[in-house]
Amino acid sequence: MRARYDGLAEWYDERFVDGSEPHQPGLLELLGRGSGPCLDLGCGTGRNFETIRASGRTVVGLDFSIDQLGRARARTDGPLIHGDAARLPFADASFGTVVTLWTSTDVDDFGAVLLEAARVLRPGGLLVAYGVHPCFNGPHVVYHEDGRRIVHPTYRQSGWHTDLPWWAEDGIRRRIGMNHLPLADYLNAILSSGLTVERFEEPAGHAIPHAFAFRAHRPS
Repeated sequence: MRARYDGLAEWYDERFVDGSEPHQPGLLELLGRGSGPCLDLGCGTGRNFETIRASGRTVVGLDFSIDQLGRARARTDGPLIHGDAARLPFADASFGTVVTLWTSTDVDDFGAVLLEAARVLRPGGLLVAYGVHPCFNGPHVVYHEDGRRIVHPTYRQSGWHTDLPWWAEDGIRRRIGMNHLPLADYLNAILSSGLTVERFEEPAGHAIPHAFAFRAHRPS
């Protein structure tokens, strides 16, 4: 099966060269200090590797796009694995830390991804998830240059969206599409994973939150 980002990895990496920078301090704070291997689940082109290493951990990257992994290789000498986030090729309790960033909108079943993340975490292990805000960032939202956002009644239409009139012609969503989870579905996916949530965050940077993050542990 062809990954959605295959054929677009170079364009994506160059187009969004600075896009991940504002989120790195928040990611580092959620991670805290640690050690040992950290699975970057849906690592893409490896934009978060430096922050993971800054936390004291080593990086193991996994992505479904071979093209994305090719770009990620320039950012790490560590293991990079081609695999499905919903069917991880790791034994139970393989990692002390798992991070998954900006994946909820790019996978078919975010709940399945969280279940797999919980499975490969060791008891007491840490999961950090950071991504699109279900309420204020999605296929139902129109952005305006003055910072206003219009939320359409399509908010409750979960699932894949591939073509909306307010999406930029040359933007990532016109090329990839976007999976939308309303807030209740997103939170219920977390609860169903069996993870214990420590806290939720709406990271700063936008007057109306653009991102939504949480930190959780696998029960000991």
